Amino acid sequence: MISEKMTQAINDQINREFYSAFLYLAMANDAMDKGFKGAAHWLTLQFEEEQEHAMKFSAYLQDRGAKVKLAAMDMPKTEWKDLQAIFTEVLAHEKQVTAWINEINALAIAEKDYATQNMLRWFIDEQVEEEANASDVIWMLEMSAGSKGALFMADKTLGGRKDD
Repeated sequence: MISEKMTQAINDQINREFYSAFLYLAMANDAMDKGFKGAAHWLTLQFEEEQEHAMKFSAYLQDRGAKVKLAAMDMPKTEWKDLQAIFTEVLAHEKQVTAWINEINALAIAEKDYATQNMLRWFIDEQVEEEANASDVIWMLEMSAGSKGALFMADKTLGGRKDD
């Protein structure tokens, strides 16, 4: 049986994942407004992925006989200075998500909740990938060093992201 404390922690994470989805959708819209269709595509796929994460957590709670409780969320920011600022925030946000998942894992370890520990392994691995992907994009944007041609190519590269 899953504890009330663990149920609450996972419900909190479900709501954070939905917020993450909306944050990435806001970023995609701002990128599109700035003419960066490739970045908008990349961020839209990220929006969809975050919704899938929320649904994975939801299904886990339901499989354990616990109730999923959705909560109101804050409105995400809707405008950034440039792509560099967007992806810098992507990385910072993913690092925060990693910290939250690690907190849930620490609770699962403390409670000897082996099923939750096992479920969280996928998310822990996923967060390594999320942070690496954001770091790669930041590096690519930094390498463009303000060159319009290089920025065009970076945006084109981002547009090639496949649906995982």
